[in-house]
Amino acid sequence: MTPTLQRIASLRFGSLRLRIAVLYAALFAAVIAVIMIIVGQGIARFGENSATRDLAANARVFDEILDLRARQMRGAADVLSRDFGFRAAVATNDRATISSALDSLRNRSRSSAAFVVGYDGSLIGSTGNLLPDGEKLWAPLDDGTERGVIRVGNDMALAAASPIEVPDLVGWLVVTQPLDKVEMDRLVKLAAINLSAKVIRTADLSPSLKSAPLGKVFEHSDGDRFLVRISTLPALEDGLAPLLVLRHSLTGSLAEYNGLKWLLALLAIAGLALVIALSWRVARTITAPLRKLDEATRLVGEGRQVEVLVETNDEIGRLAGSFNTMIKAIDEREKRIIHVGLHDGLTSLPNRKLFVEQLAQSLARQKEDDRLMVIYVDLDDFKVVNDTLGHPAGDALLRNVANHLQCQLKDATIARLGGDEFAILIDGVGSDESLASIARDVQSCFMRTISIDGQQADCSASLGIAVAPGDGADSNTLMKHADLALYRAKREGKSGHHFFEPSLDEQARIRRQMELDLRQAIREGEFELYFQPLYSLTEERLKGFEALIRWQHPQHGQISPLEFIPLAEETGLILPIGEWVIREACHQASMWNDKLSVAVNVSPKQFTSPDLTGKILQAIAASGISPNRLELEITESIFIANVEKTMAILHRLRDLGVKIALDDFGTGYSSLSYLRSFPFDKVKIDRSFVTDLANGGNGHAIIRAITTLADALGMETLAEGVEEFDQLDILRREGCRNVQGFLLSKPLSALMVRQWMNGDAEKNFRASAA
Repeated sequence: MTPTLQRIASLRFGSLRLRIAVLYAALFAAVIAVIMIIVGQGIARFGENSATRDLAANARVFDEILDLRARQMRGAADVLSRDFGFRAAVATNDRATISSALDSLRNRSRSSAAFVVGYDGSLIGSTGNLLPDGEKLWAPLDDGTERGVIRVGNDMALAAASPIEVPDLVGWLVVTQPLDKVEMDRLVKLAAINLSAKVIRTADLSPSLKSAPLGKVFEHSDGDRFLVRISTLPALEDGLAPLLVLRHSLTGSLAEYNGLKWLLALLAIAGLALVIALSWRVARTITAPLRKLDEATRLVGEGRQVEVLVETNDEIGRLAGSFNTMIKAIDEREKRIIHVGLHDGLTSLPNRKLFVEQLAQSLARQKEDDRLMVIYVDLDDFKVVNDTLGHPAGDALLRNVANHLQCQLKDATIARLGGDEFAILIDGVGSDESLASIARDVQSCFMRTISIDGQQADCSASLGIAVAPGDGADSNTLMKHADLALYRAKREGKSGHHFFEPSLDEQARIRRQMELDLRQAIREGEFELYFQPLYSLTEERLKGFEALIRWQHPQHGQISPLEFIPLAEETGLILPIGEWVIREACHQASMWNDKLSVAVNVSPKQFTSPDLTGKILQAIAASGISPNRLELEITESIFIANVEKTMAILHRLRDLGVKIALDDFGTGYSSLSYLRSFPFDKVKIDRSFVTDLANGGNGHAIIRAITTLADALGMETLAEGVEEFDQLDILRREGCRNVQGFLLSKPLSALMVRQWMNGDAEKNFRASAA
């Protein structure tokens, strides 16, 4: 017995009942005092753990909210960055159109600002917005960072970026949302507990917090006790290092348990009246649930899911019930957040992040003799469905494709990567199974007609396939190789598939390097025009020259246009190149005889430029030549995208006085309809028919038919690739009016053209041709 109890026991009272009552009352009071201390400590521990857990849970919710908002802004930015008109405006630096589109995007996505970061670091923003430093954004954007925090003025802002490709990367569309006090206070209201939040730079962190652990909840004293959690945020700006700082008052949280402590004290006083009979019962009633709650709190802190058994309906029991409800609510929220973060919102398929995780898991458990296929899928002509039937129809098509794939490929892992791109993972492919057969089976899943709201849409897809372990042993390598194979499949045509080959990686590297060299060639002026003479057989004189571009590479020498022109078309660089060719051709023609014309090839991509007519008019005005001395050569491929728009542009050019020639006539499938729709000045007979004259083919009849048709329509004819006098004689007999080719001269530099015209070359050819 303690000294106090011994002194109480030594006291003498009038009756034994009283002494026993006093003795057991003292004993019970001592026990209650001990229990109260234990319970108080337990409640404090529970409160601290609960507050810590709540802050950690709300911090995860905060992170997911910021990430979700960034993805929403990225989704809104993707819609605009993939818009054809917007990409054309960015490629041509149409600032008015860009600003209008950015204002619309800002209002539609409820963002604070939207701007375009050019590939050179320049900025074009929506009207009335303060813009960040574009130089600091360029490196993270070029490294592939899609979202993060930037600094706009003195404030932080959440930003999401979407690449602008035409089809190659020309810049990034960035959408921002401020992370100032007003926005953070609004986000704090979504939290389940009372806390404060702010986003600051690491450099602005107070000295007392600089050594604090990141991503963990810790206690910090600032007069009152606070729980603090500091976590890093992704940055979209060099040198920013943003931090999210959350603070929750631990003093305030623990104060909520004061009522429980008073209640326990009242129960102890009531227990004193019952003395022995209720002392141990009360002790067990109080301590047992608290031990369970304490244990449950510890297990939850370890990340385990627990449920406290509710045995009573008193305050302790209700606290246990509230604890169970809270744990279930947190678990449900976490599951929803995780599902949103790992699945596509439209099709409910796994997204890229989850697909990469599943691929990594499949690679980890792959058996030695088994193979694994990663298939990248791009739907053919999906943009046509969106443009003709509307975006809701396009969404319906994507959902239909997703459901059909899940039904047909039950053992495969299927994901939507974004837009009209899907990814398929097929593992456990035995060494005796045919990969080509599997590829054909997968492709057949797409080859069908889909009904959308009563409209019929043909569905097909291009596939790029990488196979592990041959094409790579990790997920990043396999996905990169599948993407390269898809690029090759799309270049070879629709509804096809292509397996990865090592040469594709090298080709991609060479293509990227050539693209960089092309950009440098445009900046450094490495291009030069050569000119091939155009000779009139009816007038027996030189009529003009066709301008042909040449690229003198500093290291590799002269590069054929057959190598760099297709790449320029794909990347959109054909626009500045084509503009330079027109200006330079007109400039050179201004130094020739006024009777000589210059012919320039215009690519289909140039016809998508809204200011083509203006650029041509500027070139003519700057050179001072007559508009009828400029002849634009086009191919029938310009009519494929939008016939009405193309016809309108051609008529505007004709109104300027510029002549229009149809190049490579006879190699297409609908040239006659174009001849009937537009009065071309000249029809150029493809060199393949001229070559066929010496091979005993049917070239005579074809050329006779073309010249007869052109004469009937009032159009001149010109034969390309004339290299022999026999060909020249046949063309003259068949009524061809003009020729060009090596027989007259190879392409000449600008200096050689003037020397050639001042010499006797034309006279000698005229004499030989006669």
